[in-house]
Amino acid sequence: MIIAWTKLFHAFFQATIGERYFYKEKNGRYKIIEGERKAWELKECIKNFQKGTQKQKLTEAVIANLNFFIGIRNKIEHRYWNSSALDILLFGECQALLYNYENTVMALFGDDYSINTCLAYALQFSHLRANEQLVAQKDLLSKDMQDIKKYIDKYRTDLSQEIYDSQEYSIKLLQIPKVSNTNRSDLSVEFVNWNSLSDEDKNNYQKVSAIIKDKIIKQPVSNANMLKPGDVINMVREKTGETLSLYNHTDLWKAFGIRPGTNSESKFETITKYCIYDEPHNDYLYTTEWVEFIVRLITDYGFKKENIHNKCKENLKMEDYNKKE
Repeated sequence: MIIAWTKLFHAFFQATIGERYFYKEKNGRYKIIEGERKAWELKECIKNFQKGTQKQKLTEAVIANLNFFIGIRNKIEHRYWNSSALDILLFGECQALLYNYENTVMALFGDDYSINTCLAYALQFSHLRANEQLVAQKDLLSKDMQDIKKYIDKYRTDLSQEIYDSQEYSIKLLQIPKVSNTNRSDLSVEFVNWNSLSDEDKNNYQKVSAIIKDKIIKQPVSNANMLKPGDVINMVREKTGETLSLYNHTDLWKAFGIRPGTNSESKFETITKYCIYDEPHNDYLYTTEWVEFIVRLITDYGFKKENIHNKCKENLKMEDYNKKE
């Protein structure tokens, strides 16, 4: 899409100002890169487009959306990443990027150049297979993904509320099932133009939106419900009466391989159901599922403080202890 936007501007400049969108050296000759004339990159295109004499201008929200993806492109251009991990972070901005492009194409060149017949509505499913969830979670914990996520969070935070709320920056979709008996040839998804709604309909939408927001709002707490080793030991003692030591806990995570060793370079290679690596603090945090697993070892399999070290001398398989014998 970065390339598509750049070519769109180049086409407009070619039709309006000729070939002045190519860079030139001080001697007046075209700047050549690998045998080709170097043209304005997207950021330069946006700047010159806004200075142009044409009536059409990009709104601040459209520019914010484009600048957002220029930054994303710069970060991922020379890295490998799992696109599914980015999908869940960028859905709204991606939809806006496409719609803005469609609108700009038609504004500059007419409806005949519309690409709406080529665009499909992207379906998002919340019920992913368990394995895909684990892969996506690991990807989000990787160093590259953490870097990208920090960029995304900072960029969004720095935006004004007006731009952030704009549909031109990020599409916000309220999905309401159609329960009426409609024509069977109708589309399953129907888009409603906000500007065409009556004041009463807008008011009803705001009520529904408020209800949904009230149900899904989350506090921005980092590492919520995650436990340090001492917390794990305390919770195990409360549930079983068995007082384990930190050495016992170390023997257990080593034997079951839920995380790498302290000096391992692959710090993110954990079983995320039980443990995650906390990069800012350079340590590991554990889940309540890990506590329950240790409790099961004690109550169902005879693990005690005095015998854990001997039981853990060999690698143990998690699946052998996940069901009561």
